[in-house]
Amino acid sequence: MPYIPHSDTDRKAMLERIGVGSVADLFQDVPERVRFPNLDLPAALSEMGARWELESLAEANLTAGEASCFLGAGAYHHFVPAVVDALVSRGEFYSSYTPYQAEVSQGTLQSIFEYQTMICELTGMDVSNASHYDGATSTAEAVITAINVHRMRRKKAVISRFVHPEYREVIRAYTQGLDMTILDTAGEPEDIRGALDEETACLIVQYPDFLGRIEDLSPLAAAAEAVGALFVVVADPTALGLLRPPGEFGADLVTGEGQGLGLGLNFGGPYLGFFAARQKYVRKIAGRLVGQTVDTNGERGFVMTLTTREQHIRRERAISNICTNQGLMALAATVYMAALGKCGLRTVAELCYHKAHYAAAQIDGLDGFSVVRDKPFFKEFVVRCPMPVAEINEQLLRGYVIIGGYDLGEEYPELEDHMLLCVTEMNPRQEIDLLVSALKEVTS
Repeated sequence: MPYIPHSDTDRKAMLERIGVGSVADLFQDVPERVRFPNLDLPAALSEMGARWELESLAEANLTAGEASCFLGAGAYHHFVPAVVDALVSRGEFYSSYTPYQAEVSQGTLQSIFEYQTMICELTGMDVSNASHYDGATSTAEAVITAINVHRMRRKKAVISRFVHPEYREVIRAYTQGLDMTILDTAGEPEDIRGALDEETACLIVQYPDFLGRIEDLSPLAAAAEAVGALFVVVADPTALGLLRPPGEFGADLVTGEGQGLGLGLNFGGPYLGFFAARQKYVRKIAGRLVGQTVDTNGERGFVMTLTTREQHIRRERAISNICTNQGLMALAATVYMAALGKCGLRTVAELCYHKAHYAAAQIDGLDGFSVVRDKPFFKEFVVRCPMPVAEINEQLLRGYVIIGGYDLGEEYPELEDHMLLCVTEMNPRQEIDLLVSALKEVTS
């Protein structure tokens, strides 16, 4: 807290109540060798001096608000309306915990219900939980869901190579004790179809994929259904403001990162993993679901309809212990989606799309650069560069205060000297033109 109101008298009364002589007594379990004052700490500062010190440390960071940012790859620089912070910072929201008692948690339960409803509308699915820690963990939970749907009889997950590399790593971490086969395919439709068989629990693809490309996934949905596997789509929620929702082309589960829905970059977190499913899988998914009902007076009310914690149900039937669940992040996404509405979400998506295509056209005209156009793209696109991406990014940052794109050679050896650039509504035309001129100067 920025301000602690307790006086010395208040502290003394609290210590007496719990039967402790001093604050130092609270730390007796900490070994004396690493206990204050044996720690090598600087001298105490006044409030004003502490503020100056912390501000000077913060100034060492370069934020997306101070630089032109063209880095995406899973975390995106989108606009956060002021109403988001204004509402999530209210005490009744940011200090609330799991709503065990529905009668005193109606506000929290309603916000979760509205979040679930909006996620379902965005993805075209029947049900949504609330929620997971980030896109990677929600995708890993989709694999667990698929295993549970097949009652542990299938333990093979086929994953497109163009699903986010970190998501694939988290899936392996989640399933390492389950004797599973995690198969990364080459990423092309024919390779994916060839990897499917009667042992496959789920097929996971990304939409748009990690390289920003868009394609019709209906044939893959049909291929997964043909072998009885669940079709899992990792989606960008911003793109769903413009693109066909996964529920319309056969997705069984839809997961993804909700960071772009009003959360900001936040130096890496906390983020939000969304998870939506078809109705028939509702009892197999992790997390919790809030439902709408009426009370004895006929008034609208909200209740915890399903919860998969072992504290609430038989341990052998529990699916996951995800509980407190990033509730504040889900609220932020709810406020963002409600503030923008359907038309606003589409406008954001259209701005991203058109600005990205303007940038791609300008960069494609530079000597030594070429945009990979094997498939349509949304807000991210791949650029073949005339020199190492790391060198380009270093010069962009030092000389032009531009945060460049993602070096694809780090994860895809065949894409050495290829950069993944991202353009959102936060990049005005002047920034895009500055990037183009900077790339030209850097490489010449």
